[in-house]
Parts: sequence; structure tokens; C-alpha cells
Amino acid sequence: MSAAPHPGPGEDIVVLRDVMAAMRDGVRLAADIYLPAGAGPFSVILERTPYDKRGTNHADRTAADPTPRSKPEVAADFARAGYAYVLQDCRGRSASEGVFSKYLNEADDGYDTLSWIADQPWCDGRIGMTGLSYSAHVQAAVAALGHPALAAMFMDSGGFSSGYHSGIRQGGAFELKQLTWAYKHALQAPATAADPARRAALEAEDIGAWVRVNPWLPGHSPLTAAPEYQDFIVQMWARETFGPFWTQPDLCASAHYPRFTDAPMVFMSSWYDPYALAATENFAALSRMKAGPVRLVMGPWTHGQRSVTFAGDADFGPEATLDGHLADDYLRLRLDWFDRHLRRDPAVADPLSSPVRLFVMGGGTGRRTAQDRLDHGGRWRDEADWPPPAVEATAFHLSGDGGLSRAIPEAGERSWRHDPDNPVPTIGGAIASGAPLMEAGGFDQRETSDLYGASMPGRALADRDDVVSFQTEVLTQAVEVTGPVSARLWISASALDCDVMIKLVDVYPPSADYPEGYALNLTHGVLRLRFRDGFEAAHPMRPGEVYGVDIKAFPTSNLFAAGHRIRLDVSASNFPHFDVNPGTGVRAGEASDPVAAICAVHFGPDTPSHIVLPIRPIA
Repeated sequence: MSAAPHPGPGEDIVVLRDVMAAMRDGVRLAADIYLPAGAGPFSVILERTPYDKRGTNHADRTAADPTPRSKPEVAADFARAGYAYVLQDCRGRSASEGVFSKYLNEADDGYDTLSWIADQPWCDGRIGMTGLSYSAHVQAAVAALGHPALAAMFMDSGGFSSGYHSGIRQGGAFELKQLTWAYKHALQAPATAADPARRAALEAEDIGAWVRVNPWLPGHSPLTAAPEYQDFIVQMWARETFGPFWTQPDLCASAHYPRFTDAPMVFMSSWYDPYALAATENFAALSRMKAGPVRLVMGPWTHGQRSVTFAGDADFGPEATLDGHLADDYLRLRLDWFDRHLRRDPAVADPLSSPVRLFVMGGGTGRRTAQDRLDHGGRWRDEADWPPPAVEATAFHLSGDGGLSRAIPEAGERSWRHDPDNPVPTIGGAIASGAPLMEAGGFDQRETSDLYGASMPGRALADRDDVVSFQTEVLTQAVEVTGPVSARLWISASALDCDVMIKLVDVYPPSADYPEGYALNLTHGVLRLRFRDGFEAAHPMRPGEVYGVDIKAFPTSNLFAAGHRIRLDVSASNFPHFDVNPGTGVRAGEASDPVAAICAVHFGPDTPSHIVLPIRPIA
């Protein structure tokens, strides 16, 4: 490794490769430094990544050019714009020393890196941070420590408000995307490349079979050949209660908001991104506490896919891209943000002058596009705050005839049988890193032949006997839902434990293109009922007893067109998005024999089960 200067991708910049910075424990992390022409010093932008500082991110593309650009190419663009750009490999990744432990060490390593940069002669003392996904998580982690040199941030599709509550676990259930992520990256790890036997052992595993195994244990998991990844996945699954481990700054910005940086910051995410809840929560809290400015951008995309018009099988029209609507492209948006708020150039207008910029999905033709997707449509809108000030939280009550309305119905219940060996399959949603088992985005909620876990291709999920659905009458006029979504349900079960899954759905009527209609998933929520009284301790249910429980769903923004219906689906599984509850009440990571359970949702004056929808009046 050498810190000697190399010519950059053009003679106008200089690149210092694999410059090593010592952390507080002596471990050295490697960075490539892209310096502009001139003597400096310069304002600096730091990007920390576990995915190889010289690699390529699939999202670094534009609407005009679908070919992703490499990290070095993007870094060179920033250097040509006058910034020193530092690309650093996270601990234990690529050229950096130490052992990688996903999510952990990033707060301290980030703090030490900022201190090291601030001491360099090419740094003018002002440092910004940028990055997608994990590179946004590391930003929130170090921002929670309040480093004085941190002067501007752009967090894209990441940055835990609380990884326990969304991103790693949700509602007490475990996100199995953590396993598919770990398996993929174990295969890509340097240790795997150096060990043919380890590679062969990993490649021999059937990840689709392993997600059905409960529990995974050291030596008994799909990652046995990669113990560092096995340790992560086994420990994260087993840590099912909320406590000090989960409140450390690497995993929980919300526990550290008072000392969080005062720097200008952007939280950007999307409705089908697993960090949509984190972005909106971070904005809502920090915009009220910090000098900022603090901005929120919410698009209609899947994880990081800001330059395409679709998410899964749903297309949102030509306005859906960031390109041409928020800025010329993603690079221009960030350059303008940092020019304005890091270099504090008064000649540059704030590219995000409105506190909130969000995309309202819906309003399309409902036809099948030339690319064989649903034309759902949508448009961008500015808001003064999150939730939008005009929103009215409105309760829609469940009823025995499958209705969903503002009226409280007569007493009754609807029940279903949950079989842990035949869970409800995941069809889209706010997912990332789910391949090869699940895909993110909006889809017709109907089983297909290529769907993992499908047992009857062509069947609508609402027709399964382990899903109960409640829907409004056909809407006579459009209804916009924009903001946080939650439910208050009264639930009973014949087992010691049960999950409650909710899903908000936009139901299209039958048409020539979709003769059976189209049920588009919008957002989801989950609660593992042994955590109904709080996530600090588990309390088994008493079979047959009725419990009133609160279920927090992801936010959304959708225009339900006239002629559509608003639907709520309720079940006890959403697999493999989440691990399947065996119904036995045992701790995660402990073996038990799964039991089928009869679950019921109750409604009426004494048990007024309802979903709370944020209704925004339509002008």
C-alpha cells in the first residue's frame, strides 16, 4: 500500500491511494483521497463504505444513462468541483485492517476518521458526509457523537432511527433480509476468495431451505463456513428484546438526538425502501431540535433506485425520477447541497428549499404499460413538515362483513388458522438485499409461479384462508393518504404467541388489462404479540384472551382514485420478509416444535379494531 500520489482520471486532480488512518485501538483503515487542482486547503466530503471504495454501486446511474458509474468516477467529479473527496473502506473490508462486524464500530471509527481528516493540511476544517444505504448508516452513527468538524450531511436510504424497530427487527420480528445480505457478502468476502473450501461450502448451501429452519445456531446455519457472518446473523436474531445493545449510536440515532450534530442534513428515502420509517422519524425529530437546516426527500422508488420510474411491477410515470425534478441528476443535487451548506456559497441556491419534498403515488391510467407494468402514476409535492400539517388522522373500523369504514360496527370477530409450516408468502414491499428470495416494490397481491413460498400460483393472497381482508366501499371520489400509518386491533389466539401482520392495499377494479383487478401493496406493519406491552421484555399470551394492541406501519403517500377501494389485509405471517413465529412463546434462537394457531381479530363498541390513515384533504 502506498500513499504516493497517482495521476487522477485526468491531469486536473491527484489521487492518493490506500492512505492508512489509525483508529483509537490501533487498527488502520484505508482510504483513497481525491484532491482538486491547486494548493488548498479544501472542504472535504467523506464516504465510508463496506463495499470496496473502488467498486461500483448499482444506484450511481442517471435516468439518461443506465450504466452505473464507479465510486472513483464519482469521487473524481467531486474533486473537479473543488472538494477533497475521501473514500474509506470500513473496518475489516477491502484494504482496511481489523475484523468487520456489521453496523458496529462505525460510530467510533467515523469519529476517529473525521478527527484524522481535520488534521490534514489539505482540509479546511469543514467536512461533509455522503453515501447510500450502509454509507448512510455510518453517517447517522457518527453524527450521534456530534463531531465538531462535521458540517453537512446527505443520508440516502439509510441511517437508523432505531435498527431494532425498523431495519434489523420490526415489531419484535426479525428481518430475514439480514440473512440474504449476510450470505451474499460472505460469498464475496476476501476470506472466501482466499479459501476454496470455504467458498465450496457456502455455495453448497440452499438459502431457500435455511430460512425455514428455526433456530440457526453456531455450527448449524447457512453461514457455518463463514463464522464472522454467522456470529452476526445468529446474535442479531437472538437479541430479541430492546436494551442497551440496541441503543448504542451505531444502531439508534433516536437515543442520541440531543447530542446529534447541528449540521445541515438531508434524509432521503422512498416508500418501498426499508429505511422509509427511519428517514421520516429522523427528520421529524431533528428538524425540531437542530439548527440544520434539515430536509426530507421521499420518492416512490425501491432502495436507492432514484433514477427509474418504477418499483417492482408498479410504474409511477415520467415524473417519478429524481433526475429532472429535484435536480438535473443525483450528482448535481448533492453538489448544490454541499456548495450551499458545506462551502456556504451564497451564490448557490438551496436545491432543497422546502423542508419536505415527497412523491404522491397514484392518479395514473391503471393500464398496463409497454414494459408490462401497472401505470399507477404520481407527482412530486412540497410540504412544510412531516407529517404534512393538513393531514387528519382518521380511524377506519373493521367489521364482520369485511368492511372498512368510519362507523364502529356491531360486535363480532373474524378468525383464521396460522400454520407456521405454510406461511403467507411475501409479495413485494419495503425490502432491500432480499435476492434470491424476495423482491422489493409494488405488486399485485397474487401468487405467481416464480414466487418463493407460493403454493397456488394465480391465487390472490386475500383468498387464502390465513388472510382476512377489510375494504371500503368503492370510492366515489379520490382519497389521499399521506403520512404515518398505524392500527389498533383487538386480537386473540389459541397459542402462547402470535404475529399480527397488516398491509395497506390500493384495490383497482377489473379492467381490460387486469380482468381480475389489481391489488397494489403500499405499506406494511408487524407486531409479535409477546411484545405487546413493550419491547424490553416478552410476555406470553394467555390462549383465548383478547388483547388490544398497537401496530406501527411504514409511512406512505398514495392517491386512491375514485372507483378504487382502500383495503387492509391482516394475517400472522409475511414470509420471508420476516421470520415465522412458531407460536410457542420461546425466545428467538431457541428450539421448539411449532404449533398451528387459531387467530382472531375482534371488533365492535368494546373492541373497536381500526386502522388510522393520515387523510390529506384534496384541494
